[in-house]
Amino acid sequence: MTATPELPIVDVDEIRRVTEDYYARGWTDGLPVMPVTESVVAEFLARTSRDPDEVLLAMPHLNRECTVRLAAINAAMAGCLPEYFPVVLAAWSALQLEGYVPRAIWQSTTGTATILLVNGPVREHIGLNSRSNVFGSGFRANATIGRAIRLTAINAFGLRPGELDQGTQGNPAKYSACIAENEDESPWAPFHVEHGFDAQTSTVTAMTMRSVVHIEARHTTVPEQLALDLADTIRRTGALIHETISACLALGPEHAALFARAGWSKAGLRRFIYDHAVNSRETLVAVGKDAVSGKTRWRLSSAHSEAVPDSAANADTVNVLGSEQAIQIIVAGAHNAGVSAVIETFGPRGGPPAIAPIESS
Repeated sequence: MTATPELPIVDVDEIRRVTEDYYARGWTDGLPVMPVTESVVAEFLARTSRDPDEVLLAMPHLNRECTVRLAAINAAMAGCLPEYFPVVLAAWSALQLEGYVPRAIWQSTTGTATILLVNGPVREHIGLNSRSNVFGSGFRANATIGRAIRLTAINAFGLRPGELDQGTQGNPAKYSACIAENEDESPWAPFHVEHGFDAQTSTVTAMTMRSVVHIEARHTTVPEQLALDLADTIRRTGALIHETISACLALGPEHAALFARAGWSKAGLRRFIYDHAVNSRETLVAVGKDAVSGKTRWRLSSAHSEAVPDSAANADTVNVLGSEQAIQIIVAGAHNAGVSAVIETFGPRGGPPAIAPIESS
């Protein structure tokens, strides 16, 4: 039996006092946060060449903004190590590129949140998880980088539940959602390389997500069968919020390999999904989503006072995706079962994803 290691002497009462003070000030996400001092913040700021007062993202409608210094404070509170901070900063750059956050998406009743995808060598350098339990707990870098974004939303922008955050139900990503792509077990080019970055460049992609839907398909070796499962999950009527929607397919390594062995490229898979993510007009009528609002283009019943015909009004079937580019494809998870996921993202996307390079520190 090994001897019990001698524990360091700490002032537990002082730690508890500071923790409770942070709770009382409304600075937490409901979980304890790390106490932060000026010397700690300085360690984070030393990891970037950016000015501490530089504005990373602003919400003009709230007259509030996030600076590099505020991002550093909240990253430290979230439990990040200083070496994670360049990833956090790149995440803010990606959010600025995506454009939804300044337009109040984090305040929406839809309860959306941000999911971050990290690519490149930084994954190994800081221990980001891309494999087993990739959407779950157990990895400090994943948990605290995603949490840093949420704490900043609370403390820089005041987005507290029931106040400026009006999410009806929200989703677990409002605590934290940061994953790495499993590039080593992907049969295709990494996500950032697919979109024009060098393989040795580390990047962060920001996506606004509504949910992660599990796909259980251990039974088939036929690519068309698996692709139909994916398309059926994307086209579900409960996901139809806009005239068209978007999604990110997070393929487990087995499913990615199945497609690749059959000669399917990402482009081929996107094309198949687009062609088959279709609902009949009758199905849309049954759930009251056969028209769109003339003001917002959100789906509603043709009996609604704001209703106008959707863009496929004269067709018996309706594509739920606006284009093939509304589907992103990544590889994530462990090589141990035929499991994938559909990340339901927000909005009728079709342009390039919001990818930002990570500053070398």
